[in-house]
Amino acid sequence: MLQAALWGAFAGSSILLGALLGIYKEIPRRILGWIMSFGTGVLIGAASFELLRESVDDGGLMTASAGFIIGSLTFTISELLITKKGGSDRKRSDKNPENHSGVSIFIGTVIDAIPESVIIGVSLLQENAVSFLMVTAVFISNFPEGLSSSVGLRKDGYSKKKILLMWLIVLMLSSLSSFLGYTLLQQAGPAVIAGIGAFAAGGIIAMVASTMMPEAFEEGGPVVGFIASIGVLASLILSNL
Repeated sequence: MLQAALWGAFAGSSILLGALLGIYKEIPRRILGWIMSFGTGVLIGAASFELLRESVDDGGLMTASAGFIIGSLTFTISELLITKKGGSDRKRSDKNPENHSGVSIFIGTVIDAIPESVIIGVSLLQENAVSFLMVTAVFISNFPEGLSSSVGLRKDGYSKKKILLMWLIVLMLSSLSSFLGYTLLQQAGPAVIAGIGAFAAGGIIAMVASTMMPEAFEEGGPVVGFIASIGVLASLILSNL
């Protein structure tokens, strides 16, 4: 149980590291886009090569398909609600529109983080060892999110202390989600765990497509397509080690 919480905290810690860097040091936006594009590729690979593949193996194609669609729809509906409240630009380093809400940015980030963290805990149940691919994917993708969002919030007048407190809460929730994913699902059958894995995969793909990919291209230019491809390849290699 403690191991699940620690791995969740480690994967989520990069959002706090990114925030610290964004607050205290200027990072070229192009570099930020490149990092985000690589994280995008790694997440796509993790969802495809690990989560979906294991879901099909353990629960069958129908269970995996249903979980994937429900996960994607859940994230999309959440994203629509957050967008109306001003949280659509939560990953951007520009000054946000006047109707934006720091609370919405925070809630949107939590919604991004929880499914990823839960599946880290679930991976300990499936293999009796953490999924290093998922931990790596989440760690890499969280870093530019914390960095870029913190720069944007600073431009909106949020204090350093308030920004760091927000991301510290996200870190704690990531650890708690991983812990709960492990403890609450210990007695769950293979089909349930398979459905949860597919649900997380659907949420991840929807999140990547709607938030990370547009930001990466905007910041990093056309080369991000190649960098994202390298991220997918890295996922493939890690999933076969």
